[in-house]
Amino acid sequence: MTKAEIRKQAIAQRKALSDGQVATYSGALLEHFAALDFSTVQTVHVFLPIAEKKEPDTFLFIDWLALHHPEIRVIVPRADFETALMHNYVYAGREGLLKNAYHILEPAKGELHNGEVDMVLVPLLAFDIRGYRAGYGKGFYDRFLQGLDTLKIGLSFFGPLEQIDDIDAYDVRLDACITPEKIYRF
Repeated sequence: MTKAEIRKQAIAQRKALSDGQVATYSGALLEHFAALDFSTVQTVHVFLPIAEKKEPDTFLFIDWLALHHPEIRVIVPRADFETALMHNYVYAGREGLLKNAYHILEPAKGELHNGEVDMVLVPLLAFDIRGYRAGYGKGFYDRFLQGLDTLKIGLSFFGPLEQIDDIDAYDVRLDACITPEKIYRF
C-alpha cells in the first residue's frame, strides 16, 4: 500500500475508536514505555496529542516522566509551517500551551532547546515491519530526525503493516514502535 492509501485507512480506523478505547490504548502504550531503559536518557522529545485526531495521549508519558524520572528534560515541538521545520521547547506545563491553526498544541513561548535529544517519541498513522512509518505527509519528523543520532520510538494503537510501498530516501526508520500489545524493535 502507498502512504496515501494508508493514511485514508488509518485515519478511518482511528476515527472509529471511542474516547474510552483511546484512553485504554494510551494507558497500555505507557505501560510498555515505562519498561524502557532510561539510564542514559537526559532529554526526551514528546509530541503533543491532537485529541480531535484521536492520537495517543502523550500527556500520560510526560506526567510519568515527571514522576519517575524528574531528572529527564522533556521537550515538545513547535512547528513552523512556512519552513516545514520544528523547534523544540522545554515543556513548562499545560498552561503554557496553545492550539495552532491545525489544532496542534504548542508552547506559546518558553525556553528553546538546542541541545542533544536522547529519545524522540514519533507520531504516526501506521508503520510497517521494517520500521518505516506513514505520518500526515508534511515531513516535519523526517526533516527533524534526518541525521539526528537519537532513539526514535513510534507510538501506534495498531500493529504493523507488512510493507509501506513508497518509501524514499527522506524517510527515517524508527528504532522501535510501541503498540498496546508489545514493543516492536527494528
